[in-house]
Amino acid sequence: MNINRQEIIKSAAIVGPALAIAGYILYSKEQVWKWYTIALIALGGAMFLASIAFNFSLIIEFFQGRQGKLSANTALLSVAIIVIIGLLNYMGFRYHKRFDLTTEGLYTLSDQTKKIVGNLQKDVKIIKFDKLDDQQLADRMAEFKYLSSRISYERIDPLQKPEIARQYAVRTFGETIVAVGDRVERPQTTDEQALINAIMKVTRDKLKRVCFTTGHDEKSLSSTEGFGYAAVENNLKNENYEVKPVNLATLKQVPAECDVLVSAGPKKSFLPQESVMIGDYLDKGGKVFLLVDPETDPQLGDVLRVWNITLNNDLIVDRSGARIVGTGIVAPVVETYGEHPITKDLKRISTFFPEARTVKPGNASDGGGVVLTELLKTSENSWGETDFKSKPNEERQLDEGKDAKGPLSIGVSATKKGKVNDKEVESRLVVIGDSDFAINGFFPQAGNGSLFMNTVNWLAQDEDLISIRPKSATSRSLIMTESQRELFWWLARVFMPLAAMGMGAYIWWKRR
Repeated sequence: MNINRQEIIKSAAIVGPALAIAGYILYSKEQVWKWYTIALIALGGAMFLASIAFNFSLIIEFFQGRQGKLSANTALLSVAIIVIIGLLNYMGFRYHKRFDLTTEGLYTLSDQTKKIVGNLQKDVKIIKFDKLDDQQLADRMAEFKYLSSRISYERIDPLQKPEIARQYAVRTFGETIVAVGDRVERPQTTDEQALINAIMKVTRDKLKRVCFTTGHDEKSLSSTEGFGYAAVENNLKNENYEVKPVNLATLKQVPAECDVLVSAGPKKSFLPQESVMIGDYLDKGGKVFLLVDPETDPQLGDVLRVWNITLNNDLIVDRSGARIVGTGIVAPVVETYGEHPITKDLKRISTFFPEARTVKPGNASDGGGVVLTELLKTSENSWGETDFKSKPNEERQLDEGKDAKGPLSIGVSATKKGKVNDKEVESRLVVIGDSDFAINGFFPQAGNGSLFMNTVNWLAQDEDLISIRPKSATSRSLIMTESQRELFWWLARVFMPLAAMGMGAYIWWKRR
């Protein structure tokens, strides 16, 4: 009889917790307390407590023994570890910190996003119309809301709340809207850049216009090929600028609606009247961005002379060893920047300039109220090559007394204050000795795109947009020549297996 009683008590110690767990699992699935789930948990708990009561003396005796003490220590250690892990999880939730180990910082909000969202002056609604949650979007919105309380986000099932779907003219599941009052944008994707572009469009009251000169063989905005400026145009439109080509030869003056005038790599000279138009536009508080390549003369010397800026007739060569893959010594890498809003966020990123010329402040003692800043400085191992065609690029050497030694300035910004019709105005001018740094092929590389966009932002007096832009993933594909592929095949199929077998044979021989 004692044996049966002991067996029953042992069985109750096992079956009791099992019944209680089964009852809780049923409740978790149904989310309703039904009589049988309560009965299972109650019965299981009673059986477990009964097994403890009937075996209490044995339990005390067990814990007084050596094995019991070891088991108690193990249990206490386990509880301590669980408590520590729980505290660490709580601290991680309470003081959230995330580490982004990607090369491009793909999962870290860009400086531009932090500035735009952090400085919002209007309440912005972001609504996802879908049946299912978008966890990635929800996580991104949590980061946005951490930057500003003016951001709100919610997911709405259009079938459950059709009146809200009708209010925003939603027609498909998965649609996302960004709204400020009656102004609504519908980004095609929900990545960081698309959301920021939509936020800028619904929060900005005026669409500023960036005009690009034509008629002098400048870079083509419509060209999507490597040397075109389609990437420039797309990024300007994404940041809520209107882009318009202008042919000054057919006009009497620079259009007044041009907030910024850009001349991107003119190969042909401006007509005298065009040069006068640009000078007059600047005198009236205009904003101009000139990108002038080596071995070209746009005939804008009179304008630059008034602004005390000099364009050297040279080609910058840099033998510092710092170069972007695929470029040579005539594509200087810049890591030194002047103190200026355009470059203040570029301190930790490089820019490079394929075939650039020197642009520097002039020697005039009286600058006529012009404030100049050298924006971009090359390394000490660079110089301004004045002999363009006598040698191949890789054979070029510094000619002492003839070539200017580095560091050299590639870009200059200038400001001048004045009055027009008794109104205070500030004219702004930026000159960079290269236009190729912003072509489609180079715009997304290093800090080149950010430099171009920051310059336009500063000229357009949109300083809050000046920053490092969100990044995209870099292609990591490996491209090999036929000889490299053959070498790799021999290494993988022949030499490495033979080396492993040889090492094994040597170890066997030594131990024999």
